[in-house]
Amino acid sequence: MKKWIILGIVAVLLAGTALGLDVAATRAARRMNQVYRKTPYTPTKQGAALHSELRIADLHADPLLWNRDLNERSRDGHVDVPRLIEGNVALQVFSVVTKSPKNLNTNRNDDTTDDIQLLAVAQRWPLGAWVSLKARALYQASKLAETAEGSDGKLVFIRTRPELERFLAEREEDKNKVGALLSIEGLHALEGDLDAVDELYAAGFRMLGLAHFFDNEVSGSAHGVKKDGLTELGRAVVKRMEELGITIDLAHSSAKTIDDVLAIATRPVVVSHTGVKHTCNNNRNLTDSQLRAIARNGGVVGIGYWDTATCGKDAKAIARVIRHAVAVAGIEHVGLGSDFDGTIDAPFDTAGLVELTDALIAEGFGEEEIRKIAGENALKVLSANLPAQ
Repeated sequence: MKKWIILGIVAVLLAGTALGLDVAATRAARRMNQVYRKTPYTPTKQGAALHSELRIADLHADPLLWNRDLNERSRDGHVDVPRLIEGNVALQVFSVVTKSPKNLNTNRNDDTTDDIQLLAVAQRWPLGAWVSLKARALYQASKLAETAEGSDGKLVFIRTRPELERFLAEREEDKNKVGALLSIEGLHALEGDLDAVDELYAAGFRMLGLAHFFDNEVSGSAHGVKKDGLTELGRAVVKRMEELGITIDLAHSSAKTIDDVLAIATRPVVVSHTGVKHTCNNNRNLTDSQLRAIARNGGVVGIGYWDTATCGKDAKAIARVIRHAVAVAGIEHVGLGSDFDGTIDAPFDTAGLVELTDALIAEGFGEEEIRKIAGENALKVLSANLPAQ
């Protein structure tokens, strides 16, 4: 009780400066989520024609972290509903971030600092979200639900397999709508409680990333201190996720965690946003053996668009990563995972995705291969994992 009284006093004291903090947060979001290309891109006729026929699924983007009305087209960041429609995205996975360490890096981070707390205060999130990671997850889930409700049917919040199938059928007749799936980065948001998996499920989460940039009570992170594998709680979490119909996301997971999950998983997993070490050798990206292991599981690897994933700053660099991932994992196991609005700079925003389609054509991929990479592979896995009702 004392903690809440103190927080209430702090909230009152901050009320006078909250507007200024919000402006600062908006400016920071604009600075940290830019587009490299400053001039309009003109697609090829072949690329534009093929792109208009694709069912694109992006396995990871973070716009819920920022205070933007996603039903309004913005000049800031990478994703909103109008730009998703313009980019012909059929399904967008909206991820939730609940904690991020200061001095973020890909090699070694501990859990003692929390930049998202400052963002929560600056953006005037509910008081509970200042101190509770689970509350932050639930608040961002409510933001997605409210955005869908206020979208005049243009954004459809999907929670079950029949809902996905119905949406995709309807979208064949009307492409001015986008499906939305809810995800999370890092199960520190469970706050050590297995029952919280069910709370997240009830809020609409259908994909859960086990780790983010630091080790947690569930699993080790590729960027953590110990980089261990699944804990006892983590094994119980994986089992409960599969029972409920929640897709396991191994992005940011330690090598040991990836091995541990693939040893017990009975459903296909995803790595929602990543690169590969062969084309961009750093601690963030997957080895060839990990690519093969994901493929044996029946899963999908979402290739990201930012320079740590690609070691480049254009669509050609993304296409090169995809070419290697396909060569190793197979055409059925590679997809897209932009990491849009995840404090990255990208070659284009979601409205400009045709640029990637052109790059895939130039890389030598055929039309059917591009259809699979653009979305069909991801849709197949997500559909298989979603609950039947």
